[in-house]
This record gives sequence, C-alpha cells and structure tokens, in this order.
Amino acid sequence: MVAESRHDGPPNAGDFASQFNHTPVLLDDALHFLTPRQGGRYIDATFGGGGHSRAILELSAPDGQLLGVDADPEAIARAERLAEQFPGRLQTARGNFREIARLAAEHHFTNVDGILMDLGLSSFQLDQPECGFSFRYAAPLDMRFDRQQGMSAAEIVNTWDEIDLARVIFEYGEETRSRAIARAILAERSREPITTTDRLASIVERACGGRRGRAIHPATRTFQALRIAVNDELQALREGLAGAIDLLASGGRLVVISFHSLEDRIVKNFMRDEATDCICPPGTPVCVCDHHARLRILTRKVVQASAEEETLNPRSRSAKLRAAERLP
Repeated sequence: MVAESRHDGPPNAGDFASQFNHTPVLLDDALHFLTPRQGGRYIDATFGGGGHSRAILELSAPDGQLLGVDADPEAIARAERLAEQFPGRLQTARGNFREIARLAAEHHFTNVDGILMDLGLSSFQLDQPECGFSFRYAAPLDMRFDRQQGMSAAEIVNTWDEIDLARVIFEYGEETRSRAIARAILAERSREPITTTDRLASIVERACGGRRGRAIHPATRTFQALRIAVNDELQALREGLAGAIDLLASGGRLVVISFHSLEDRIVKNFMRDEATDCICPPGTPVCVCDHHARLRILTRKVVQASAEEETLNPRSRSAKLRAAERLP
C-alpha cells in the first residue's frame, strides 16, 4: 500500500521528545490527526515513555486534561512524575488498554476529544534487560508488560507442545521456519530449561541456519510471536478499539500506531467496519445486521514515517498510523 505522511503539524512538535528524553514515533502525524486543543480531554491508552502525552498536554494548555494508561508499573511511575509538571491536568491509570472503558469510567474520562494508542514497545522496555523483550542482553525470558500477572515467555517455551509452539510462531511471528524452530526448542529444553533471552535467540538462530547476512536477527519474529502470545496482544487490541469508540465524543479522534501487519490489519478492518452502515456478508439480499456507521476514516492511506524520521529514529520504520473521527 502506498503510504502518505503529514508533517505540517503543530510548530516545534518534535521538541517535546527531547524535553522528556524519549523519542515517540510519528509524533507530528499523531498530533496532526488528534488535533489537541485548549480545554480538550484526551486518553493516551499506552503511555509508555510519555512523549506523546507530554505533547498533548503542551498543546492543550492551559486546561486540557489527559488520562495516561499503561500496564507497566514503571510507565505509571513516569506518568506520575510527568503529572507533577502539569498540576491537576494528568491522571494515571494502571491497566491494560483492553480495559480502557472501565479505566476511563473510573477516572470520569468519558466523551473525550481524542484517544491515542501506540502499540509499540517503548524505548524504556526495550532497553531494560529485566523485561526480557530483547535478545541484545542476557536476561530472564519474561516479556510480560505487567510482570506480576500472567504467563511468562519462559513458561510458554518450556511447557507448550511442539504443535502449539509452531502455530504461535507462524501465526504471530509470520515465521516460515516455525516448525524447525519449535522442534529445536523442544530438543534443547529436554536437556535444560530455557530461561534466558540469549539462549533462546541462539537456539532459534541455529534452527534457521544462522544469520547468513540477514538484516535482522533470525530470532526477531519468534520473539515478536512470543511477546504477542504472552500479552494476548491481538485480542487486547480488538477489545481496546471496541471500548475506545464508545468513549469518544462527537468529533472525537481515534489515532492508532501499529508496528506489524497483524495489528495494522485489525485496526484497518475495525475502522472500515465502523465507517460502514451495513456489514452483512456479501450477497445478503436484505440488511439484517442493523449496523450504523460510527466513524469517519481520516487516513485514506496508511501513514508511515518519512525518510528523515526513519534515519533519526530507526524504530519508526515499521510504524503505521491510522486515524478516524467519531460521527454524531
């Protein structure tokens, strides 16, 4: 799909990143479609490093309100520190964005003017070995956004059978060598449990025949697949989108930044369906769904990073932004 990118957003929007020591992806584009304004009410459903939130607060000054949501307790701690710089304007809610409807209601954030979802890992998560998201470090194989809940990647790798491992790696990682990787994992764990990121990366690399000059590490897709499975990310996205649309006021904006094709497909299909009056299967003679459009799509084509942004922030290369507006 041909991409378009808007970089005529608010002046000096890029300055917010350096002020908070964080480089948010597609910042100018997100602000362009979110259109923060004085007195507006917004939700950052994936606070992360806080770069997007800071920008929204700055542009909605002096009385704009923001709810920062994140499952990671360290992200919430960052949000609370940011709140000190914007007294009375930033509230925090710890939880997965799949629970956005409940979290927003508890903090009296309904009929909001905009909701932002950045589905990528923050720089803080990638750079902290204890999170286990990256194989750049020898670290515990965890990958949970909230390390106090749910099953870790180590539990999946060491307990799931070969068929389920191969399925997850293929479906969530779009990895064609999934069966070979699953067989290698079972063989290695029979000798000793796989508990660290570097050992898993080494197993996957050997199963794929080594790097052979590849631009990305052979374990990248497997790590992505495990992270998605550990955090149930795709179902969480579906639930988060459904909850978000009900929170938007008339004219409110929904902006979603995704980082791989599975996420982008879910966002694209959700916005398409919610911008359509009838979603009955093709060939149905009479509409029986009684569905009415609730969104107007703002991004005719998916928005991607400019060449300049990709150079400055390599993590933006796979980012895709889609935006829609709530109909009356």
